[in-house]
Amino acid sequence: MEIRGQAAIVTGGASGLGAATARALAAAGAKVAVFDVNAKAAAEVAIDINGIAVACDVADAAAGAAAIKQAAADHGPARILVNCAGIGPAKRIVGRDGPIPLADYERVIHINLIGSFNMMRLAAAAMQTLTPLADGERGVIVSTASIAAFEGQIGQAAYASSKGGVAALTLPAAREFAQFGVRVLAIAPGIFGTPMLRSLPQEAQHSLGASVPFPKRLGEPREFAALVLHCIHNGYLNGEVIRLDGALRMAPR
Repeated sequence: MEIRGQAAIVTGGASGLGAATARALAAAGAKVAVFDVNAKAAAEVAIDINGIAVACDVADAAAGAAAIKQAAADHGPARILVNCAGIGPAKRIVGRDGPIPLADYERVIHINLIGSFNMMRLAAAAMQTLTPLADGERGVIVSTASIAAFEGQIGQAAYASSKGGVAALTLPAAREFAQFGVRVLAIAPGIFGTPMLRSLPQEAQHSLGASVPFPKRLGEPREFAALVLHCIHNGYLNGEVIRLDGALRMAPR
């Protein structure tokens, strides 16, 4: 799909991978709606890229529908959805204080998996009604999984299972939406220099980066954004979960 002139939605677009993706899409000529629960931070990114900010809890059905409607009113129906909203708290299933509170597990699944599914179902429903482009394509959806979906570490049970769900969702969604010309992909990033990791001491960042076979560093959000743009451009990519990790395979801890 040619990105220029298309309406795009980026969830979690106020920071990290989402913000980098929103900026890259805007630089490529897309009309970008920045969805985030942090309305102030979303507005700051939107101003920088001449886009719009939409406050949205991606896991809430009504809020998601209202946000999609608001973005369409300003930019027209979106042909591009990039799901970047997510959280990644670390907790053992059974810790020193006993089993993890079930509500903590539910929160991760709610935001990471149900949130991605919610935005996918709403965006896809709108995409299916659009006039197909010259190649028959109507839209592209790219979600964010993680290499933790495949090699979750101790303390990552909730996060890994949420991202495993995102990975497993990709192919059946791509198969279902194929008849409408909507492609579905996911990217599984390794350890990236997001605000959360950049807040760690420099020594810890170097240690994490050194664990990557090559290049021995944290991934840059712009590299994630570049892969998102390629996923959109390359019409033969569909139903795939693409690792972006410098050949890293995570150890148990």
